[in-house]
Order: sequence, then structure tokens, then C-alpha cells
Amino acid sequence: MPNQPQEEFFEITSAAELRDAWSSLSSEERHEFFDRLSRTEREDFFISLSAREQARMILEFPSHRRRIWLRLLPPDDSADLIQEAPPEERENLLALLDEFSRKEVRALLAYAEDEAGGLMNPRFARVRPNMTVDEAISYLRRQTRQHAETVQYVYVIGEDQRLLGVLSFRELFAATTGTLVRDIMNTNLVTADEKDDQEAVSRLFDENNLVAIPVIDDQGRMKGIVTLDDIVDVVQEEATEDIQKYGGMEALDAPYLDIGFFSMIKKRAGWLTVLFIGESFTASALGRFEAEIASAVVLTLFIPLIISSGGNSGAQASTLVIRAMALGEVRLRDWFRVMKRELASGLFLGMVLALIGFARIVLWEYWFQAYGSHYLPIALTVAASLIGVVLFGTIFGSLLPLILRRVNLDPASASAPLVSTLVDVTGVIIYFTLAALILSGTLL
Repeated sequence: MPNQPQEEFFEITSAAELRDAWSSLSSEERHEFFDRLSRTEREDFFISLSAREQARMILEFPSHRRRIWLRLLPPDDSADLIQEAPPEERENLLALLDEFSRKEVRALLAYAEDEAGGLMNPRFARVRPNMTVDEAISYLRRQTRQHAETVQYVYVIGEDQRLLGVLSFRELFAATTGTLVRDIMNTNLVTADEKDDQEAVSRLFDENNLVAIPVIDDQGRMKGIVTLDDIVDVVQEEATEDIQKYGGMEALDAPYLDIGFFSMIKKRAGWLTVLFIGESFTASALGRFEAEIASAVVLTLFIPLIISSGGNSGAQASTLVIRAMALGEVRLRDWFRVMKRELASGLFLGMVLALIGFARIVLWEYWFQAYGSHYLPIALTVAASLIGVVLFGTIFGSLLPLILRRVNLDPASASAPLVSTLVDVTGVIIYFTLAALILSGTLL
């Protein structure tokens, strides 16, 4: 028997309350409150769960209940659920489906998860081009009762399963009795190839403002539809993955609280090691200018200021370009336009920081006599270094994502920590090189 729920959860009486408390409940409590809901609420709640949570619940159900809940889902959701289950349980779950659904789900499982074929629902509203509108409406009523899960659009399919056209229900009902479907169908089609990446499919939705897009194979045969709710999930997953990568780590393959401790360490340690090794070159660069540092210790006061400005400007630029690439606003062929734009931006931003840095040193010397008689050359060195470092960081940060895309790597790997680490080394070199030129004969 499940454990008695804790006192603080006794007031959960609706699906909305259960959804809000779900992450803080134990497995026993989840099932206890789930079973308290009405049948309709339970169905709606189960469908609203992520595939991972659905798989977890299904596997915790007694065997006689698994069949009922698995068959509640459309084929694409069943495929997602089965993919989330442990490999040793997948065949057992497939066996719970009826023969027709099992074939559909197996076909979906043959696609990669991030392909249009892996996202699509193979059940859709279809009619023949030689039907009259009355025949089509009658036929669609039977489909809706049986298999069609999504009926926003009606797809016109030829004898060879080739997609010929599409029409809305409004167009179908508004047509005159006796009109043939082929005479009112729209042949200007927006389609996705079954092998298209999910990001490409999401851009189709964004560009065409549709709620469903048909998926076809290389012969033009219709295989299913991808719906807007599927793409919402995809966009969220892609955004989560990119944010995690941009934080300087590998993307997690499970929710934060579900992933194992050592898996988390593995995904974070790799990038931390790379960044640590990268920062060690900053120490090497400082060692190269040991004599200059010994002669003018005051220069060390501004090292954090210089390198952080370069790192921050580079991180800004890489963030803007990565997002623009994700939205399709920037492509590889635009690299020169990006470089020109960031060259001007970096120069202007560097001058703004240079003026602030110069004024700060002059004012501190005036108020506190902090930097000695050579404060003006020091202020000039810092100002010139800020221009150089910000300019380099901005250009480097903007071009790195494009370079990664060119060599078929994920642009999100151009994370803020990576850009900052690489710019740190260059910042030290620029700073002390300019110091040697400007302060030669005075402090150096």
C-alpha cells in the first residue's frame, strides 16, 4: 500500500494543484493524488506530463493498468514514452499496444528523435481528390472517431499516397454540394522532409504561421504531420540545451534533479578542465612580462579590469551571433558583414570604456594620489589597452560561432566562459605590449 501522504499535501484536490506540487512529491504521493482525480482529469493530467514522467508512471503501474494508459496516447507520444523507458522494458511496452498502433510506433522509433519523422504523428485527416465535399465530410467523421488525432487541416492524398493538396475545414464546409475536393484544395504546400532536423521544422512553423505541417518522404508520399505543440516542446529542449552549453558544460540528458551525481560531474568536469588549461596560458603570458611587472607593479592593478572587459565584450558578441544563427538571421555567408559590424561596435565600445578608464585613473590620482607622477602615461596605457582588448574580444566572439558551424560543430559550444578564457590570454599580451611601448623610458 502507498504510504499515507504527508499532512502538508492533504489539500491537493485538483489536477492544477497536483501539477504545481508534482516535483516535490514522492512516487507514492504522486500515485495517491493521481488516483483521487476523476477519470477525465487523470487522462488530461497524464497526457500533459513529459514523456519521461509518463514512462516513470507507466512502469510504476501494476501490469493490468499499463495497457490502459499507454493506449491513451497517440502514436508519436507513445514512441516518445517508450524511448524514455529503460531498454529492457521497451519491448514489453510495445507488446501492450494493439497491432496497428504497434506498427505505427515501431515506424516512428526507426527515426532519430530530432528528425521530423521522429516528431510526427502518423494519424491525420485525409481525403481523396475525386471525392465530393459531402463524401469527404462523411469520411472525415469516421476518421475522427477512429484514428485521426489532429484535424486542423485536411490533406488530399493520391492513390500512391503522394500529397496532392491541403484544405481547411472551413473551406470544406463552405464549398457547394457536389464540388470535388480537387477543385478547392490548395496545392501551394509547405512540407517537411522526414529527415529534416527539428530546428529546420521549427523555422517552418515560425515562417509560415501554421499549426500543423505535413511530413513527406523523398518520393513525395505523406508520412504524418508535425503539430505546433510538438514544436513547442522541441524549442524548449533546444533552448535548454543551448543555455547549458553556453554555461560552459555539456548539455544534460535529463532534468537537473533526476540526473545522476557522477553523470553531472562528468558533464561539468570536461569543460572546467578545458577552461582551466586555457586560463593557465594567462599565467604563462603574465610570466612572459615578469620584468615589466617588477618594474611597474602598479600595472597589475588593472589586469582584472582589462581582461574582464575583453571577455565580457566577447561573450556579448558570441551570444548575439549564436542567437541570430539559431533564428536563421545570420548564415555562414554573412561572416564578412558580421565582422564589419562588430569591428565598428568593438571600436566604439572600446572607446567608451577607454574614456571611463582614463577618467577614473586621473580622478583617483587627483583625489587620492594613488598612482604617482606617471599617472597620465598609465591612464593612456589602460585606455589604449581597453580599446584593443574590447575590439579583439568583440571580433573573436562574433566569428567563433561561425567558425564552429563551418567545421560542423555546435555554435553553442562558443560559450561565454570559453570566449572569456581565450580572450584573457590575448588581453594580457595586448596590455603589456602597449605598456612596454607607452611607458618605455619612464616606468619601464
